[in-house]
Amino acid sequence: MTFLSWFKKLCLVTTAALLTSCASTPYEFTQSANYSHRVKFLVMHYTAIDFEKSMRALVDEGGLSAHYLLPELNDPSYPEDELKVIQLVDEHDRAWHAGTSFWQGREDLNDQSIGIEIVNVPSCHYPEVKPDEQMENDASKLCIFPDFDPKQIALLIELSKGILARNPDIGPTQVVGHSDIAPTRKNDPGPRFPWYQLYQAGIGAWYDSDTVDKYWQQFSLVKPSISLMQKALRGYGYDVHVTNQLDPQTLDTLSAFQMHFLPWHVSGNADARSAAVLFALMQKYFPKKAAKLMLQYQQQQLAPEPIIKPLANAQVVLQVPNPNPSSRALVNDRGTFKAYKGRGEIIIENNTVTSADIFINGEKINIAQPLMANNSYKYSLSKRTHNGTNTFKVENVQPEGANLTLRFSYPTLVTKPVKSVQFNNVDKLINEEVAAGFPGAVLAVIKDGKLIKLSHYGDAKKYLADGSLLEQQQQMKSDTLFDIASNSKMFATNLALMKLASEGKVDVEKPLFYYLPEFRGAGREQRLVKDLLTHSAGYPAVVDFHRKDNKFGERFFSQNSLRTKNLLLTGVPFVAGRSVKHLYSDIDYMLLGVLVERLSGQSLDNYVEGQIYQPLGLTHTVYNPLQKGFIKNQIAATELMGNTRDGRISFDNVRTDVLQGQVHDEKAFYSLGGVAGHAGLFSTGQDLAVLAQLLLNRGGYGDKQIFTPQVLEQFIAPQASDESYGLGWRRAGNGALQWHFGPYASPQAYGHTGWTGTVTVIDPAYDLAIILLTNARHTPIEGNETDYEFMGRKFETGKYGSIVSLIYEAILNKH
Repeated sequence: MTFLSWFKKLCLVTTAALLTSCASTPYEFTQSANYSHRVKFLVMHYTAIDFEKSMRALVDEGGLSAHYLLPELNDPSYPEDELKVIQLVDEHDRAWHAGTSFWQGREDLNDQSIGIEIVNVPSCHYPEVKPDEQMENDASKLCIFPDFDPKQIALLIELSKGILARNPDIGPTQVVGHSDIAPTRKNDPGPRFPWYQLYQAGIGAWYDSDTVDKYWQQFSLVKPSISLMQKALRGYGYDVHVTNQLDPQTLDTLSAFQMHFLPWHVSGNADARSAAVLFALMQKYFPKKAAKLMLQYQQQQLAPEPIIKPLANAQVVLQVPNPNPSSRALVNDRGTFKAYKGRGEIIIENNTVTSADIFINGEKINIAQPLMANNSYKYSLSKRTHNGTNTFKVENVQPEGANLTLRFSYPTLVTKPVKSVQFNNVDKLINEEVAAGFPGAVLAVIKDGKLIKLSHYGDAKKYLADGSLLEQQQQMKSDTLFDIASNSKMFATNLALMKLASEGKVDVEKPLFYYLPEFRGAGREQRLVKDLLTHSAGYPAVVDFHRKDNKFGERFFSQNSLRTKNLLLTGVPFVAGRSVKHLYSDIDYMLLGVLVERLSGQSLDNYVEGQIYQPLGLTHTVYNPLQKGFIKNQIAATELMGNTRDGRISFDNVRTDVLQGQVHDEKAFYSLGGVAGHAGLFSTGQDLAVLAQLLLNRGGYGDKQIFTPQVLEQFIAPQASDESYGLGWRRAGNGALQWHFGPYASPQAYGHTGWTGTVTVIDPAYDLAIILLTNARHTPIEGNETDYEFMGRKFETGKYGSIVSLIYEAILNKH
């Protein structure tokens, strides 16, 4: 139907209506007191298209409609000199403007509302994602909202006043935007719509500043819970369900609320200022609901803090007798502990026991007779322990009803090298390769709780930036620090997540979005923490944030840590679907590093250094060592001419000198300030040996537990899709990664590698760990401008598998 034919039809209908009204009716009318008006809501829209297109969309058959259309003066398609209100549907009739909608308990508001379309054309651009992955309030979506025409708004105010006069059931909170009644689908009339100006004219709701300030004083100290915010939003009118999670429905609703009442602060986050405005509105318009919500808020302040699972200070902590005994008598008050021959101790924390029989590996040990109440006893088990699993049991606890607690501490590493195995073939190969040009290495081997090898080879620094040899080369030492590159993923980020998981602070089966609410849009909501750990989220292998010419465009250029983290959370596109394949990606671990920071409330380096390394007595495992008291001569050098590949690469602020003490990885150094989840950690062979023993001990060291055995099992278990992947850890499987683990590793072996030339192997089947640290990248580069290779990578020492194989042979072939 054309506009002209529609206009003629409207005239005929109007004439017929006038004639009908003149006719008398046979009915007697008596007004009932029990009635209300059909129209309950006034809904504001912007058209998003110009006047001409709006008329076609709202008038022609098969399209949408509204009760009124307001043009704007600067629209070239509007033919008039003066603005006029155009009525398209009688107020008593149903117009199709609201669609699927909800407000204050009512659905499908077309039946109960008057809709006003206002010509206003924003410009919105989605990132390049599939339409079904787009969100209305996508954090990576770009929208430019123009101001509304002042004359248009004046006309709107006049029109709205008339509508409210004719429809007295429309109260202040029933004057809403399309985004309020359909927040997951719409964002009109947008953040530039002058809601406050309408309020000043007596149209719609607004809050009182003094009341907002009152709530702000409370909420800036303790924010309402997400569930309470959801209840308040629903109490005001929004269609949001209580989940206590910042899920997509809640973020969309918060964005709609902020566009209406906080248009200068549209973030989608449940922050204190949004809560203060929301509760001020509730107090003004729904005081009973507000009082009930505030009572719940106060009760939440009295509620106990979320339970954080405490970690134990021993590998076994057992109350005897068992307070919840099994009906199978001979399974009670027994267990196992890990120890090594000639080592180990038991701590008895006595409460009320006077005597008990304690057996270690079947032999009764001598303890105090009688035991004194509320005393603690410590006994060496050196005469009764052997390597591996040891047993204990307790019998004849007297008097009846008395109890005590047993503790077995974790084994510690004997760090003074014990030469129980000859590694002649290992030393021969590495020394020959150093003589042939390989720069240097440190090798640590741990077996049965002892550091059986800690050797250093070659030089920590031997070249100048131009590739010429130093006059006096810096010799490698056993305590030289190395940039361990992607081994940071395991010995920083993974250990942190394993600790947090053990404390109940993170669940890897939950969406990352649950912990990082801004991680949304373009399919992010579907990605689990586990997907990042298994490199199956679908992210690209790298994004070169540090370069303007990165393959994703200058928008992804960042040499600022905060900006980079924002890009990681809201911008980096997926290149594959979730769980389609394992695509090893630094992006996964950059995000996991951000997750650790968010969960811990600390920077990644402060958390791992203060909560993991220092409690274990490790002082040489740090990020940014030159900022923490170390000097270059203590650290192995990496690339000769900065990040330029001998002058082949250039970008803003590129380093051109020999790298020594600064993380090599460009994204970590330039874009994340040297502290990243995927790279940046420096350590020594001996410090990493202690961390390896921590892993072999299944989570503890001495009297410190860092993670539980259950969490360790979860992280090292093989993935059904590829047995070489655990959660972050790479696995030997059944020979799947021989270049890394060699041919002799057990299927249970796990570890990682690092681009700079580092490899780790943890093999619980043999109670063995191998740490090979090299500076393989500290060599000249051979090749042309596009096809080139570090000379150090040509040597077997820099390829890992051969050295690992020789170590296994030396141990397994020992007679």
